[in-house]
Amino acid sequence: MNAFKGTGVALVTPLLEDQSIDFDSLKRLIDHVIEGGVDYLVVLGTTGESATVSTSEKAMVLKACVEYNKGRVSVMLGLGGNATQRLLEELKETNFYGVAGILSVSPYYNKPTQEGIIAHYRALADASPVPLMLYNIPSRTMSNLTAETTLTLSHHPNIIGIKEASGNLEQCMQIATAKPKDFLLLSGDDILTKPIQSIGGSGVISVLANALPATLKTLLEGGQDVSSAASFSLLKLNSLIYQEGNPVGIKNLLLHKGIIRTDQVRLPLLRASHALSEKIRLVKLQ
Repeated sequence: MNAFKGTGVALVTPLLEDQSIDFDSLKRLIDHVIEGGVDYLVVLGTTGESATVSTSEKAMVLKACVEYNKGRVSVMLGLGGNATQRLLEELKETNFYGVAGILSVSPYYNKPTQEGIIAHYRALADASPVPLMLYNIPSRTMSNLTAETTLTLSHHPNIIGIKEASGNLEQCMQIATAKPKDFLLLSGDDILTKPIQSIGGSGVISVLANALPATLKTLLEGGQDVSSAASFSLLKLNSLIYQEGNPVGIKNLLLHKGIIRTDQVRLPLLRASHALSEKIRLVKLQ
């Protein structure tokens, strides 16, 4: 569990103009975030455009991330979906060399009951060769993983925590007050990291840490005044990077910082509009 405390970064998957994976930029990005102080990498999550990266590309990206990481920090793999049986097959087919855990989003589109969500996660956790992190993001899945459901699943021996991106602090408090001591409550929203930490959270899986790893590290580990200042400094950027979808904004910020070569994304997403790009550039310069 300690492998996933602190600052995790939800890595983008850099692309070239022809839509192929930009492995040079991926290596540069990994070096940047590790040197900036992140504690672990989250590969092929939502921010990594897992929905539009092919199965063969996923295998190549994961292999490259493990290679470029060189054992410096832990690696978590995004492996989620809304077809339980298909995910069980994917678990069997995945090479988990260098992977310390998986992040699995609550089933989307199907809108299962809480009992169905529990059965889904138990099936995955039973089959997974590495520990599993729950991921609750109702704005994408259209169903909430309730505090009661999270606490039920928290007692499974292979489920180690939850990335909470519901934006509901009361729900996070309900989890924090009744969870097992070693069950991790992680923020799935950069801006809510400090409030969630204050009620017993163990860290964040951050989008902005792609570009600003040291700021996120300070937010979590700095003294009260320094930490608060770091949190407030993200307000303008945080609202901008999601304006046209994720990872559109964060890729544009990485482009402005010279970490990736293009801010190319895959359809149905489009790269940042000129207006948004200019706003991000101006905030970056402040």
